[in-house]
Amino acid sequence: MADGLAAKPFLNRELSWLEFNQRVLDEALDPANPLLERLKFFTIASSNLDEFFEVRVAGLKQQIESGNSARSVDGLTPAEIFAAISRRVQKMVEDQYACWHKELQPALAKHKIRLLEFNELEPADLAWLKTFYLNQVHPVLTPLAIDPAHPFPQLLNKSLNLIVWIEMPKNGIPAQHLAVVQCPAILPRLIQLPREDGRRDYVFLGHLIGQFLADLFAGTQVLGYWAFRLTRNSELYVDEEDTPNLLKAVEEELHKRRRGQAVRLEIAHDCPEQIRATLLQTLNLTAQDLYLISGPMNPTRLMMLYQGSHSPELRDAPFTAPVAPALKDQPDIFAAIAKGDILLHHPYQSFSSVVQFLETAATDPDTLAIKMTLYRTGGDPRIVGALMNAVSNGKQVTAVVELRARFDEANNIEWARKLEENGVHVVYGLVGYKIHAKCALVVRREGYRIRRYVHLGTGNYNPTTAKIYTDLSLFTGREEFGEDATNLFNLLTGICQFQGMKKLIVAPFELHGKILQLIGRETAHAQRGLPARIIAKFNSLVEPGIIQALYEASRAGVRIELIVRGICCLRPGVKGMSENITVRSIVDRFLEHSRIYYFENACQPEVFVGSADWMPRNLFRRIEVLFPIEDGILCDRVIREILGVTTADNTKARQLGPDGAYRRVERAAGENPRRSQQDFINLAVPKPVKVVEDKFPGVVLAASPFGKKKKR
Repeated sequence: MADGLAAKPFLNRELSWLEFNQRVLDEALDPANPLLERLKFFTIASSNLDEFFEVRVAGLKQQIESGNSARSVDGLTPAEIFAAISRRVQKMVEDQYACWHKELQPALAKHKIRLLEFNELEPADLAWLKTFYLNQVHPVLTPLAIDPAHPFPQLLNKSLNLIVWIEMPKNGIPAQHLAVVQCPAILPRLIQLPREDGRRDYVFLGHLIGQFLADLFAGTQVLGYWAFRLTRNSELYVDEEDTPNLLKAVEEELHKRRRGQAVRLEIAHDCPEQIRATLLQTLNLTAQDLYLISGPMNPTRLMMLYQGSHSPELRDAPFTAPVAPALKDQPDIFAAIAKGDILLHHPYQSFSSVVQFLETAATDPDTLAIKMTLYRTGGDPRIVGALMNAVSNGKQVTAVVELRARFDEANNIEWARKLEENGVHVVYGLVGYKIHAKCALVVRREGYRIRRYVHLGTGNYNPTTAKIYTDLSLFTGREEFGEDATNLFNLLTGICQFQGMKKLIVAPFELHGKILQLIGRETAHAQRGLPARIIAKFNSLVEPGIIQALYEASRAGVRIELIVRGICCLRPGVKGMSENITVRSIVDRFLEHSRIYYFENACQPEVFVGSADWMPRNLFRRIEVLFPIEDGILCDRVIREILGVTTADNTKARQLGPDGAYRRVERAAGENPRRSQQDFINLAVPKPVKVVEDKFPGVVLAASPFGKKKKR
């Protein structure tokens, strides 16, 4: 078996991603999680699948249609990958809806959160719904006939629709027709019924519209109706070389996205076969593109049940991130940074310090300029508000806004326009490259000198996602970091060539080569019998050159521990190839997002942190920044605390086997449960502490909610 696996050194990227989504779904299936948290994971799994079809499956189908039969590094052709995806997703959808019907929906009902059918409603509910329908729903519906005079309508991406089968006499003879009713996006998909006793009862919008279809098709007999949903190709196609105005070009492509080529049809499981066949033919789809749904047509809309502050007993315990000790009660954030580098671990330490850094600079009389990158800004106005305020206070402000941050394009266009209208100098980076680096530079006059303060991170400048993504932030006043940051922004905003950096490692110019060099150095150390170890934590591992370098390092005896949240194309644990490599993935309350790279370097460890995963797009098609942690105390903290706690997780961690399957990490006999994210919460909000010997001796951990720690 080992020889056979060694002959197939790469796992397929798309199938690996589907295994990640299965791990998300597994959290919905896990009865140890609070009920509403299980519902949250249930909806996230659906949202993830939507994006997977909109982008990855859409791209595969284009390759197939163009006749591309080339094999990827894993040995599969596009057609073979697509067939494997179809089989895997069919099983995933089956598991998902079994979870809904057998576990989540009954459990929600026990806690007075119910999704009711019309035959379960009381007369007062029916009367209220009829009034609601007539006042709020009926006026915005448009029945769309399908016949020679009315071609099949151009339905929007991911919209909820009803296919209606009607019968209408023609010349005294009954004639059957199909029609479509699109449920307006402006209406909520769940209609909450009025209750005064604490119950939370809902009716699906599709069911409500179906109940009154006869009013839309007067003079006909409605024989049946079935909900369906299309997923369309949502990739943007912008030729930057021939585009005089990137903002307008992206905006035009956004309008096309909602009407891209269909790539998936989801339809109610009891829809007659002949109607399903008609829809597939009309949409130019095949049976492999069809998914029969037994339950909510779009589970992401069930997130409405999670939102709000109700039912705290069905949620994770609330957690409010404290301000990091190095910045707590500090009246001058720049003076605090000038004393020494400051490292923040989000969401366990508050992202408000990053906002404060920018807001303080905006009003600080000594600040001369602010420059920063913006990839996903979110809806929180504080970051862009600080930049606009800085302009009104006479600062020179530059924002490098990435317009093509997938599915955030419209939001970023809106913010870019507001920034420009308020005097911020907005640029869109380099032609051909997405700007994914996370960097902010503040230039101050301090007495007779100019000093630069830099923030670098692994996550976006988005205060909302900073509460649910795990990321690292570094504040530094080191001169070489400030000089590098200045040169980076000159590269992004001006006309110049990359000249190299003193501390920052920048993709696509040098990052790939640097990573290969660092892996090669560990390989050489191992070959000479010196201590050699690599620990890397990131989101995805795809790049073949790095995977091959890791295999070579493993063969030389380097101990390699990879913590990969999502895609991993490396096949671990194969004798003669990767027996010294382990791969684990953690899916828990917060989205693991930080990128950390540790190289033991013969007992002279180096730690790098940054925005880049080990994927071709990050290494060759994006502007990314990796930066060293040079402060010894902070470096030790990353190694012993952050990586030490993460690699000790035996509750939420799953380990990748050589067969490509993930299995929960097994605890040794007598080993206490360890849950890394809960340990980090305990570290952030200290309780009585114990010194625990662990994989990294000397790490101090807060007392765990799982019981006593075992000294090892």
